[in-house]
Amino acid sequence: MAEVRIEKLQKLDQETLERLIEIYMNAYEGMREYGGEGEGYAKRYLRWCWSKARDGFFVAKIGNRIVGFIVCDNDWYSRYENKTLGAIHEFAVDKKYQGHGIGKKLMEKCLEYLREKDIELWVGEKNERAKRFYEEYGFREMGKHGIWVRMVKRKDDKYEGEMRDGE
Repeated sequence: MAEVRIEKLQKLDQETLERLIEIYMNAYEGMREYGGEGEGYAKRYLRWCWSKARDGFFVAKIGNRIVGFIVCDNDWYSRYENKTLGAIHEFAVDKKYQGHGIGKKLMEKCLEYLREKDIELWVGEKNERAKRFYEEYGFREMGKHGIWVRMVKRKDDKYEGEMRDGE
């Protein structure tokens, strides 16, 4: 596989938005209950992500093709934590490119961006693969609301990759 680059998304034009929607929709295949109500929802949601967390909107690219993205918000008020912290609003890798370390690179970029904060995210309760992935990075289940599980990583908690690097 060609080299994967992680970069901050510079602009959300129509072509980029369409590619992000395509990745979003295929990432939630087989888990539609977590992916919203189709492309119209995805378009509104991704525009909201862009307006809320533009500085933390990172994409993975192979050549000029976007193959994944993560939306990291450094100014999210959590009513569960009763404070402002970091949040991961969305995280998706094109199914054709999964299993090649792209998600790891995106997550590491996000954790670097939010390194001074506790971080909250929500994941579908049946999405065991994603929950295990987040646990590898120090996220722990902290509660549930409907079909969603709230996970939090405390800023002082190390994750497996950091521990291996530091030993």
